[in-house]
Amino acid sequence: MVHGKYRSGWQEKLTGRLTRKHPERPCVWFHAVSVGEVLQLQNVLDETAARFPNAEILVTTTTDTGYEVAKIKYPQTTVSYFPLDFSWSVNRALDAIRPNLVVLVELELWPNFIFAAHQRGIALALINGRIGEKSFRGYSRVKRLTSRVLLCFDILAVQNEVYAERLRRLGAPVERVKVTGNIKFDSLESDPANPHSRELRRVFGLAPEDPVFIAGSTQDPEEVYAIDTWSALQTEFPNLRLILVPRHKERFEAVASLIRKRDLPLLRRSQTLEQNADDLQQKSQTSKPILLLDTLGELAACWCLADIAFVGGSLTKRGGQNMLEPSGCGVPVLFGPNTWNFQEITVSLLSLKAACVVSGPAELTAVVRSLLLNPAEAKRMGAVARHFVSSQRGATKRTVDLLMFTLLASSCSGENSQVA
Repeated sequence: MVHGKYRSGWQEKLTGRLTRKHPERPCVWFHAVSVGEVLQLQNVLDETAARFPNAEILVTTTTDTGYEVAKIKYPQTTVSYFPLDFSWSVNRALDAIRPNLVVLVELELWPNFIFAAHQRGIALALINGRIGEKSFRGYSRVKRLTSRVLLCFDILAVQNEVYAERLRRLGAPVERVKVTGNIKFDSLESDPANPHSRELRRVFGLAPEDPVFIAGSTQDPEEVYAIDTWSALQTEFPNLRLILVPRHKERFEAVASLIRKRDLPLLRRSQTLEQNADDLQQKSQTSKPILLLDTLGELAACWCLADIAFVGGSLTKRGGQNMLEPSGCGVPVLFGPNTWNFQEITVSLLSLKAACVVSGPAELTAVVRSLLLNPAEAKRMGAVARHFVSSQRGATKRTVDLLMFTLLASSCSGENSQVA
Protein backbone atom coordinates (compact mmCIF):
# COMPACT_ATOMS: atom_id res chain seq x y z
CA MET A 1 0.00 0.00 0.00
CA VAL A 2 1.25 3.50 -0.87
CA HIS A 3 0.99 6.20 1.78
CA GLY A 4 1.57 9.89 2.22
CA LYS A 5 3.20 12.12 -0.32
CA TYR A 6 3.53 9.47 -3.07
CA ARG A 7 -0.06 8.20 -3.23
CA SER A 8 -1.29 9.74 -6.47
CA GLY A 9 -0.31 9.72 -10.13
CA TRP A 10 0.64 6.09 -10.28
CA GLN A 11 -0.71 5.53 -13.78
CA GLU A 12 1.49 8.30 -15.14
CA LYS A 13 4.48 7.26 -13.05
CA LEU A 14 4.33 3.56 -13.84
CA THR A 15 3.26 3.66 -17.47
CA GLY A 16 4.84 6.94 -18.56
CA ARG A 17 1.58 7.98 -20.23
CA LEU A 18 2.21 11.72 -20.11
CA THR A 19 0.36 14.10 -22.41
CA ARG A 20 0.94 17.57 -23.80
CA LYS A 21 -1.52 20.38 -24.42
CA HIS A 22 0.34 21.73 -27.46
CA PRO A 23 2.33 18.91 -29.12
CA GLU A 24 2.92 21.04 -32.22
CA ARG A 25 5.13 23.45 -30.25
CA PRO A 26 8.72 23.10 -29.03
CA CYS A 27 8.86 21.89 -25.41
CA VAL A 28 11.03 22.59 -22.37
CA TRP A 29 10.55 19.98 -19.65
CA PHE A 30 11.37 20.97 -16.06
CA HIS A 31 11.44 18.30 -13.34
CA ALA A 32 11.15 19.37 -9.69
CA VAL A 33 10.78 16.58 -7.15
CA SER A 34 8.66 18.20 -4.45
CA VAL A 35 7.26 21.46 -3.11
CA GLY A 36 10.56 23.18 -2.40
CA GLU A 37 11.93 22.59 -5.88
CA VAL A 38 8.59 23.50 -7.48
CA LEU A 39 8.40 26.85 -5.70
CA GLN A 40 11.94 27.88 -6.52
CA LEU A 41 11.19 27.52 -10.25
CA GLN A 42 8.89 30.56 -10.39
CA ASN A 43 11.37 33.08 -11.80
CA VAL A 44 13.09 30.55 -14.06
CA LEU A 45 9.77 29.57 -15.65
CA ASP A 46 8.75 33.21 -16.11
CA GLU A 47 12.08 34.10 -17.71
CA THR A 48 12.05 31.03 -19.95
CA ALA A 49 8.51 31.79 -21.13
CA ALA A 50 9.47 35.41 -21.84
CA ARG A 51 12.50 34.44 -23.90
CA PHE A 52 10.94 31.40 -25.60
CA PRO A 53 7.26 32.39 -25.93
CA ASN A 54 6.37 29.75 -28.51
CA ALA A 55 7.45 26.89 -26.26
CA GLU A 56 5.21 24.68 -24.20
CA ILE A 57 6.58 24.40 -20.69
CA LEU A 58 6.05 21.10 -18.89
CA VAL A 59 6.61 20.78 -15.15
CA THR A 60 6.77 17.31 -13.61
CA THR A 61 7.03 16.39 -9.98
CA THR A 62 7.24 13.22 -7.91
CA THR A 63 5.23 13.97 -4.77
CA ASP A 64 1.51 14.67 -4.39
CA THR A 65 2.10 17.99 -2.63
CA GLY A 66 4.56 19.06 -5.30
CA TYR A 67 1.98 18.26 -7.97
CA GLU A 68 -0.77 20.19 -6.15
CA VAL A 69 1.41 23.27 -5.66
CA ALA A 70 2.60 23.19 -9.29
CA LYS A 71 -1.01 23.10 -10.53
CA ILE A 72 -1.86 26.10 -8.36
CA LYS A 73 1.29 28.16 -8.94
CA TYR A 74 1.74 27.56 -12.67
CA PRO A 75 -1.70 27.44 -14.32
CA GLN A 76 -0.22 28.34 -17.73
CA THR A 77 2.08 25.32 -17.79
CA THR A 78 1.43 21.65 -18.35
CA VAL A 79 1.84 19.76 -15.05
CA SER A 80 2.27 16.00 -14.71
CA TYR A 81 3.97 13.32 -12.64
CA PHE A 82 7.50 12.20 -13.49
CA PRO A 83 7.78 8.60 -14.75
CA LEU A 84 9.40 5.98 -12.57
CA ASP A 85 12.90 5.15 -13.75
CA PHE A 86 11.96 1.98 -15.63
CA SER A 87 12.86 1.62 -19.32
CA TRP A 88 9.25 1.22 -20.49
CA SER A 89 7.93 4.23 -18.56
CA VAL A 90 10.72 6.67 -19.45
CA ASN A 91 10.73 5.63 -23.13
CA ARG A 92 6.98 6.06 -23.42
CA ALA A 93 7.13 9.44 -21.64
CA LEU A 94 9.93 10.76 -23.84
CA ASP A 95 8.22 9.51 -27.01
CA ALA A 96 5.00 11.25 -25.96
CA ILE A 97 6.53 14.55 -24.84
CA ARG A 98 9.40 14.86 -27.36
CA PRO A 99 11.07 17.68 -25.42
CA ASN A 100 13.73 19.93 -26.91
CA LEU A 101 15.32 20.39 -23.50
CA VAL A 102 15.01 18.54 -20.20
CA VAL A 103 15.90 20.53 -17.08
CA LEU A 104 16.42 18.72 -13.78
CA VAL A 105 16.39 20.77 -10.57
CA GLU A 106 19.04 20.47 -7.83
CA LEU A 107 20.38 16.91 -8.27
CA GLU A 108 18.04 14.36 -9.76
CA LEU A 109 20.06 11.65 -11.47
CA TRP A 110 17.69 9.05 -12.91
CA PRO A 111 20.00 6.84 -15.06
CA ASN A 112 17.41 5.20 -17.33
CA PHE A 113 15.67 8.51 -18.02
CA ILE A 114 18.92 10.39 -18.62
CA PHE A 115 20.39 7.70 -20.88
CA ALA A 116 17.15 7.48 -22.88
CA ALA A 117 16.97 11.26 -23.33
CA HIS A 118 20.64 11.45 -24.35
CA GLN A 119 20.23 8.65 -26.90
CA ARG A 120 17.41 10.63 -28.51
CA GLY A 121 19.62 13.71 -28.84
CA ILE A 122 17.56 15.68 -26.30
CA ALA A 123 19.50 18.46 -24.61
CA LEU A 124 19.93 17.89 -20.86
CA ALA A 125 20.58 20.49 -18.15
CA LEU A 126 20.92 20.44 -14.39
CA ILE A 127 20.08 23.73 -12.69
CA ASN A 128 20.56 24.98 -9.14
CA GLY A 129 22.64 21.86 -8.62
CA ARG A 130 23.66 20.90 -5.13
CA ILE A 131 25.42 17.82 -3.82
CA GLY A 132 25.94 17.52 -0.08
CA GLU A 133 28.75 15.59 1.54
CA LYS A 134 26.50 12.60 2.25
CA SER A 135 25.23 12.43 -1.33
CA PHE A 136 28.77 12.87 -2.64
CA ARG A 137 29.93 9.85 -0.65
CA GLY A 138 27.01 7.81 -1.96
CA TYR A 139 27.61 8.72 -5.61
CA SER A 140 31.34 8.07 -5.15
CA ARG A 141 30.58 4.43 -4.33
CA VAL A 142 29.09 4.03 -7.81
CA LYS A 143 31.42 6.47 -9.55
CA ARG A 144 31.55 4.55 -12.83
CA LEU A 145 27.77 4.79 -13.25
CA THR A 146 27.65 8.36 -11.93
CA SER A 147 30.32 9.46 -14.41
CA ARG A 148 28.38 7.94 -17.33
CA VAL A 149 25.25 9.79 -16.22
CA LEU A 150 27.03 13.14 -15.82
CA LEU A 151 28.59 12.82 -19.28
CA CYS A 152 25.07 12.96 -20.77
CA PHE A 153 24.46 16.52 -19.58
CA ASP A 154 25.06 19.51 -21.82
CA ILE A 155 25.10 21.89 -18.84
CA LEU A 156 25.55 21.31 -15.09
CA ALA A 157 24.72 24.62 -13.39
CA VAL A 158 25.45 24.49 -9.66
CA GLN A 159 25.01 26.80 -6.69
CA ASN A 160 28.63 27.18 -5.61
CA GLU A 161 32.21 26.10 -6.21
CA VAL A 162 32.05 23.37 -3.53
CA TYR A 163 29.30 21.58 -5.43
CA ALA A 164 31.09 22.19 -8.74
CA GLU A 165 34.26 20.53 -7.50
CA ARG A 166 32.33 17.51 -6.20
CA LEU A 167 30.71 16.99 -9.59
CA ARG A 168 34.10 17.27 -11.31
CA ARG A 169 35.50 14.66 -8.95
CA LEU A 170 32.60 12.38 -9.88
CA GLY A 171 33.51 12.63 -13.55
CA ALA A 172 31.53 15.60 -14.86
CA PRO A 173 33.21 17.30 -17.84
CA VAL A 174 34.98 20.38 -16.51
CA GLU A 175 33.80 22.66 -19.30
CA ARG A 176 30.14 21.81 -18.71
CA VAL A 177 30.11 22.61 -14.97
CA LYS A 178 29.07 26.23 -14.34
CA VAL A 179 28.64 28.08 -11.05
CA THR A 180 25.50 30.21 -11.35
CA GLY A 181 24.52 30.79 -7.71
CA ASN A 182 21.32 29.76 -5.96
CA ILE A 183 18.08 30.64 -7.78
CA LYS A 184 16.21 30.50 -4.46
CA PHE A 185 17.61 33.92 -3.61
CA ASP A 186 15.81 35.49 -6.58
CA SER A 187 12.37 34.22 -5.60
CA LEU A 188 12.47 35.22 -1.94
CA GLU A 189 9.93 37.69 -0.62
CA SER A 190 11.59 40.72 0.96
CA ASP A 191 8.64 43.05 1.53
CA PRO A 192 6.83 42.29 4.81
CA ALA A 193 3.93 44.45 3.62
CA ASN A 194 3.27 42.38 0.48
CA PRO A 195 -0.43 41.66 -0.25
CA HIS A 196 -0.25 37.94 0.54
CA SER A 197 1.31 38.54 3.94
CA ARG A 198 -1.20 41.27 4.70
CA GLU A 199 -4.04 38.88 3.93
CA LEU A 200 -2.59 36.25 6.27
CA ARG A 201 -2.21 38.88 9.00
CA ARG A 202 -5.88 39.79 8.58
CA VAL A 203 -7.11 36.18 8.58
CA PHE A 204 -5.07 35.32 11.66
CA GLY A 205 -6.16 38.49 13.49
CA LEU A 206 -2.63 39.66 14.27
CA ALA A 207 -2.41 43.10 15.82
CA PRO A 208 0.55 45.36 14.97
CA GLU A 209 1.75 45.20 18.58
CA ASP A 210 1.67 41.38 18.77
CA PRO A 211 5.12 39.77 18.60
CA VAL A 212 4.92 36.70 16.33
CA PHE A 213 6.92 33.50 16.73
CA ILE A 214 6.71 31.15 13.73
CA ALA A 215 7.87 27.54 13.76
CA GLY A 216 7.85 26.50 10.09
CA SER A 217 8.66 23.38 8.07
CA THR A 218 8.43 21.45 11.32
CA GLN A 219 8.49 17.73 12.01
CA ASP A 220 7.39 15.77 15.04
CA PRO A 221 8.21 16.64 17.86
CA GLU A 222 9.24 20.20 16.89
CA GLU A 223 5.66 21.46 17.15
CA VAL A 224 5.63 20.32 20.78
CA TYR A 225 8.85 22.27 21.42
CA ALA A 226 7.33 25.40 19.87
CA ILE A 227 4.10 25.09 21.86
CA ASP A 228 6.08 24.58 25.07
CA THR A 229 8.12 27.70 24.31
CA TRP A 230 4.98 29.75 23.66
CA SER A 231 3.30 28.42 26.80
CA ALA A 232 6.35 29.11 28.97
CA LEU A 233 6.50 32.73 27.80
CA GLN A 234 2.79 33.57 27.98
CA THR A 235 2.94 35.14 31.46
CA GLU A 236 5.88 37.36 30.59
CA PHE A 237 4.71 38.13 27.03
CA PRO A 238 0.91 37.78 26.98
CA ASN A 239 0.61 39.14 23.43
CA LEU A 240 3.05 36.61 21.97
CA ARG A 241 1.47 34.80 19.02
CA LEU A 242 2.51 31.37 17.75
CA ILE A 243 2.12 30.17 14.17
CA LEU A 244 2.83 26.52 13.39
CA VAL A 245 3.54 25.35 9.84
CA PRO A 246 4.15 21.57 9.58
CA ARG A 247 6.43 20.47 6.75
CA HIS A 248 3.98 17.91 5.32
CA LYS A 249 0.26 18.28 4.79
CA GLU A 250 -0.27 14.72 6.07
CA ARG A 251 0.49 16.05 9.56
CA PHE A 252 -1.92 18.99 9.58
CA GLU A 253 -4.63 17.05 11.39
CA ALA A 254 -2.19 15.50 13.84
CA VAL A 255 -0.87 18.92 14.84
CA ALA A 256 -4.40 20.30 15.19
CA SER A 257 -5.27 17.33 17.44
CA LEU A 258 -2.14 17.91 19.50
CA ILE A 259 -3.22 21.49 20.20
CA ARG A 260 -6.77 20.48 21.09
CA LYS A 261 -5.63 17.69 23.40
CA ARG A 262 -3.75 20.28 25.41
CA ASP A 263 -7.02 22.24 25.65
CA LEU A 264 -5.49 25.23 23.85
CA PRO A 265 -7.41 27.54 21.51
CA LEU A 266 -6.73 26.95 17.81
CA LEU A 267 -7.24 29.00 14.65
CA ARG A 268 -6.73 27.16 11.35
CA ARG A 269 -6.00 28.88 8.05
CA SER A 270 -7.96 26.26 6.08
CA GLN A 271 -11.25 26.75 7.89
CA THR A 272 -13.82 29.49 7.53
CA LEU A 273 -13.98 32.25 10.09
CA GLU A 274 -17.29 30.82 11.32
CA GLN A 275 -15.81 27.37 11.93
CA ASN A 276 -12.84 28.87 13.71
CA ALA A 277 -15.14 31.03 15.84
CA ASP A 278 -17.16 27.98 16.93
CA ASP A 279 -13.94 26.20 17.88
CA LEU A 280 -12.63 29.17 19.84
CA GLN A 281 -15.87 29.60 21.80
CA GLN A 282 -15.25 26.21 23.38
CA LYS A 283 -11.85 27.32 24.68
CA SER A 284 -10.73 29.76 27.31
CA GLN A 285 -10.62 33.33 26.08
CA THR A 286 -7.81 34.23 28.48
CA SER A 287 -5.19 33.46 25.83
CA LYS A 288 -5.05 34.12 22.11
CA PRO A 289 -5.25 31.06 19.86
CA ILE A 290 -2.36 29.13 18.40
CA LEU A 291 -2.39 29.66 14.64
CA LEU A 292 -2.01 26.72 12.26
CA LEU A 293 -1.08 27.37 8.64
CA ASP A 294 -2.53 24.19 7.15
CA THR A 295 -2.51 25.18 3.48
CA LEU A 296 0.06 24.66 0.73
CA GLY A 297 2.29 27.30 -0.85
CA GLU A 298 1.77 30.05 1.75
CA LEU A 299 4.76 29.58 4.03
CA ALA A 300 6.95 32.07 2.14
CA ALA A 301 4.40 34.84 2.73
CA CYS A 302 3.80 33.71 6.29
CA TRP A 303 7.46 34.09 7.27
CA CYS A 304 7.08 37.84 6.69
CA LEU A 305 4.70 37.99 9.66
CA ALA A 306 7.37 36.74 12.04
CA ASP A 307 9.42 38.63 14.58
CA ILE A 308 11.31 35.42 15.36
CA ALA A 309 11.50 32.32 13.16
CA PHE A 310 12.41 28.73 13.96
CA VAL A 311 13.13 26.58 10.89
CA GLY A 312 12.25 22.94 11.45
CA GLY A 313 13.76 19.66 10.43
CA SER A 314 16.81 20.78 12.38
CA LEU A 315 16.02 19.32 15.82
CA THR A 316 15.23 16.02 14.07
CA LYS A 317 17.30 13.94 11.67
CA ARG A 318 15.88 15.61 8.55
CA GLY A 319 18.98 17.77 8.06
CA GLY A 320 17.20 21.11 8.13
CA GLN A 321 14.87 23.05 5.84
CA ASN A 322 15.17 26.24 3.83
CA MET A 323 16.14 29.13 6.11
CA LEU A 324 16.46 31.60 3.23
CA GLU A 325 12.77 32.55 3.17
CA PRO A 326 12.63 34.03 6.70
CA SER A 327 16.06 35.55 6.14
CA GLY A 328 14.82 37.33 3.03
CA CYS A 329 11.94 38.75 5.07
CA GLY A 330 14.42 40.27 7.52
CA VAL A 331 13.58 37.89 10.38
CA PRO A 332 16.12 36.56 12.92
CA VAL A 333 16.38 32.83 12.28
CA LEU A 334 16.77 30.00 14.79
CA PHE A 335 17.43 26.36 13.92
CA GLY A 336 18.75 23.21 15.53
CA PRO A 337 22.21 21.70 15.01
CA ASN A 338 21.14 19.31 12.23
CA THR A 339 21.30 21.46 9.10
CA TRP A 340 23.56 19.48 6.79
CA ASN A 341 21.14 19.89 3.87
CA PHE A 342 21.84 23.64 3.96
CA GLN A 343 25.39 23.64 5.26
CA GLU A 344 26.81 26.52 3.19
CA ILE A 345 23.85 28.81 3.90
CA THR A 346 23.98 27.92 7.59
CA VAL A 347 27.68 28.79 7.77
CA SER A 348 27.08 32.12 6.03
CA LEU A 349 24.20 33.17 8.28
CA LEU A 350 26.03 32.14 11.46
CA SER A 351 29.25 33.88 10.42
CA LEU A 352 27.25 37.09 9.96
CA LYS A 353 25.52 36.58 13.32
CA ALA A 354 22.19 36.67 11.48
CA ALA A 355 21.04 33.32 12.90
CA CYS A 356 21.34 31.25 16.04
CA VAL A 357 21.66 27.52 16.70
CA VAL A 358 19.54 26.07 19.52
CA SER A 359 20.52 22.69 20.89
CA GLY A 360 17.07 21.61 22.11
CA PRO A 361 13.69 22.74 23.44
CA ALA A 362 15.04 24.45 26.58
CA GLU A 363 17.48 26.55 24.58
CA LEU A 364 14.77 27.35 22.03
CA THR A 365 12.70 28.89 24.82
CA ALA A 366 15.70 30.75 26.23
CA VAL A 367 16.72 32.27 22.90
CA VAL A 368 13.18 33.30 21.96
CA ARG A 369 12.86 34.98 25.35
CA SER A 370 16.20 36.73 24.92
CA LEU A 371 15.20 38.15 21.52
CA LEU A 372 11.83 39.29 22.84
CA LEU A 373 13.63 41.12 25.65
CA ASN A 374 16.13 42.63 23.22
CA PRO A 375 14.20 43.75 20.09
CA ALA A 376 17.15 45.84 18.92
CA GLU A 377 19.28 42.70 18.59
CA ALA A 378 16.46 40.89 16.83
CA LYS A 379 16.13 43.79 14.39
CA ARG A 380 19.90 43.79 13.75
CA MET A 381 19.93 40.05 13.02
CA GLY A 382 17.01 40.39 10.63
CA ALA A 383 18.56 43.33 8.78
CA VAL A 384 21.84 41.46 8.29
CA ALA A 385 19.97 38.38 7.05
CA ARG A 386 18.01 40.42 4.51
CA HIS A 387 21.17 42.12 3.26
CA PHE A 388 22.85 38.73 2.83
CA VAL A 389 19.95 37.47 0.72
CA SER A 390 19.90 40.63 -1.40
CA SER A 391 23.61 40.33 -2.10
CA GLN A 392 23.19 36.85 -3.56
CA ARG A 393 20.58 37.61 -6.22
CA GLY A 394 21.11 37.16 -9.98
CA ALA A 395 21.27 33.37 -10.39
CA THR A 396 18.05 33.20 -12.41
CA LYS A 397 19.39 35.28 -15.30
CA ARG A 398 22.67 33.36 -15.38
CA THR A 399 20.75 30.07 -15.33
CA VAL A 400 18.31 30.97 -18.12
CA ASP A 401 21.18 32.36 -20.20
CA LEU A 402 22.74 28.89 -20.08
CA LEU A 403 19.43 27.18 -20.90
CA MET A 404 18.91 29.38 -23.96
CA PHE A 405 22.50 28.76 -25.07
CA THR A 406 21.92 25.02 -24.70
CA LEU A 407 18.74 25.19 -26.78
CA LEU A 408 20.48 27.21 -29.48
CA ALA A 409 23.47 24.87 -29.58
CA SER A 410 21.16 21.87 -29.87
CA SER A 411 19.25 23.54 -32.71
CA CYS A 412 22.39 24.50 -34.60
CA SER A 413 23.76 20.97 -34.35
CA GLY A 414 20.73 19.71 -36.23
CA GLU A 415 19.04 18.07 -33.24
CA ASN A 416 15.50 19.03 -32.27
CA SER A 417 15.29 21.17 -35.40
CA GLN A 418 11.87 22.57 -34.52
CA VAL A 419 13.58 24.99 -32.08
CA ALA A 420 15.21 26.90 -34.89
